[in-house]
Amino acid sequence: MLPARLWVLVLVGYLAAHVVGAMKYELVLNLGGAGIPGRQGARCYFAGLFGSLFLPSLIGGDILRMAMALRMSRSKAGVVLGSLVDRITDFSSLALLAAFGSLLVPGALNEANRKIFFAVTVAGTVGALIVAIVVTMFPARRFSIRVRRKLVRLRRAWRSILRQPSAMARALGMSLVVQITFIFLNVLLADACGLHLPYRVWIFAWPLAKLSAVVPVTQAGIGVREAALAALLLPFGAPAVLAVAAGIAWDAVVVGGAIAGGIFALVTGRLWRQSAL
Repeated sequence: MLPARLWVLVLVGYLAAHVVGAMKYELVLNLGGAGIPGRQGARCYFAGLFGSLFLPSLIGGDILRMAMALRMSRSKAGVVLGSLVDRITDFSSLALLAAFGSLLVPGALNEANRKIFFAVTVAGTVGALIVAIVVTMFPARRFSIRVRRKLVRLRRAWRSILRQPSAMARALGMSLVVQITFIFLNVLLADACGLHLPYRVWIFAWPLAKLSAVVPVTQAGIGVREAALAALLLPFGAPAVLAVAAGIAWDAVVVGGAIAGGIFALVTGRLWRQSAL
């Protein structure tokens, strides 16, 4: 059984990392001209964190926070593209960490782990190519005037984002900070569960396990992530039971953080409405 003090400490660290995530979310939204104040962006972000408990996969909460942001933004195109860029930076940071981890532990990778790593890489590349092909093969003239106007707004928002590469680099750096913090907190929980592995192993395995949770099978990716983590850690001598136990301990933190995020979004929404009266 985990010490209550450790669980609270990890939960506080988890929420602190998400504060950085909320700052990054507000940054990328406004890169495209969404015009959302920081506190409202934080409210949307933490509402999405809470919503991820009830929607499939890790990206389920994105739907809720984007819906909220659309209601308070001055540019819907900015919200849509900003939300996409936010998730892309998250995926990119996870892929970078997994790639770096694979360089740290190349001799310990078995064939199954290499297949998982390359499958994730290929899936991301194919997804990007499909988006590029769709954009290229469907010119604006094939759509109605109303749709064309929306596409023009999206293009303007996209150009606005591309004109700010330093801000994009800052967003990616913030995402890396968040993910590295999550890995560190997960290692603390794993050690408490009796699973002692080198930090470099977690840098490789944890990002890949989290990427697997994107598959829309379970709420917040719970279950999928634990199974993937157990499989990824097996070649490093980690008993499957302890790997799953560490994953369940992390899920308890995720659920606690999501509930705290929902409370924050609810309370701040009411307080800010009252102050506006």
